[in-house]
Amino acid sequence: MTLVIEQLSLGGDGPTVMVKDTIDIAGLPTRASSQALADAAPATVHADVVQALLDKGCRLVAKTSLHELAFGTTGINHWTGTAPNPRFPGRIPGGSSSGSAAAVAAGLADFSLGTDTGGSVRIPACCCGVFGFKPTFGRVSRRGVMPTHSSLDCVGPLAASLPMLVTAMLAIDPTFKPVSVPNTPRLGIVTVQASAAVQRVIDAAIAGSRLPSETLALPSLKAAYDAGMVVINRETFDACGHLLETGKVGADIAARLAAAGNTTAAALAQAEQVRVQFSAEVDAALQQVDVLVLPTMPDLPLTLADAADTQAVLGMTAFVRPFNLSGHPALSIPLASAEGLPVGLQLVGAKDADEQLLAIAGRLLERLYASHEG
Repeated sequence: MTLVIEQLSLGGDGPTVMVKDTIDIAGLPTRASSQALADAAPATVHADVVQALLDKGCRLVAKTSLHELAFGTTGINHWTGTAPNPRFPGRIPGGSSSGSAAAVAAGLADFSLGTDTGGSVRIPACCCGVFGFKPTFGRVSRRGVMPTHSSLDCVGPLAASLPMLVTAMLAIDPTFKPVSVPNTPRLGIVTVQASAAVQRVIDAAIAGSRLPSETLALPSLKAAYDAGMVVINRETFDACGHLLETGKVGADIAARLAAAGNTTAAALAQAEQVRVQFSAEVDAALQQVDVLVLPTMPDLPLTLADAADTQAVLGMTAFVRPFNLSGHPALSIPLASAEGLPVGLQLVGAKDADEQLLAIAGRLLERLYASHEG
């Protein structure tokens, strides 16, 4: 199966976990699903998150495939093969943590770990119909995670249920302490341009929750999306640009990586100004409400055939990447559409309020279930 890179059996008899192959497991090479790293030496020590999982008695059962070098959002990989989307066959699994999302959707693991630099946990979670969480930047250790340096990337869990996602956070974040929330947390509905099919599902969920809400604008959202790409390009080139010399990077990634090398210092400086501005904008919005609400993706997941068109995939991360730039915690909740395809409801919380964000998600889901039963 193309979603599993390496079978293993490490740890105790707790929840079963699969780990993205950008995260070091001692004794195994970290190849990031790239032929250019096919001969990588085995890692000598576990990544901090892997050690944390083992310390909590979790059982590590596999490493999972990804979009090559974690530099893409579809999950399509011509070297390892593309992880199938178990619940929505023929649709992209999403990337870059494609194998981690597909494994959970297929019921092969209780939860999995991915990494999210520009939506790479939340996009595949949305495409595969599971929960995916990007913690506050810097809150979960990245030691032993590729790339070594990132000002955007976060290790985050994927799971088929919210309680299992909380279990995952308790395992990988020693500071994570569940909290209770008010019965009626305030939702801030972020105005965005999504497809009618997606917007219908989001609107119905907000209405069904019967929670107090107000509409908010984030004027710098588009600028933050663009700035996030500038930073990703610079940091990915710095980490992986040398691999172009091998001639073994997939053609699609090689072209993007070569172009990323042209990122200028001026563009990066401007992106950092946007980071400050957008972060302040999100902080201010979260003074007014408890959580921000918007779609995870602007449209339904593409078919594998349509995703071969690079233009078609460009906007997939429009609503997720900005929150990597700002560093806020963000969760994708799986919802169903009339079209029979998945839609993600994204919740964004205040920095370091990861526990509160997941508790609010639980409250929202309780009320949604109650309204459906009612």
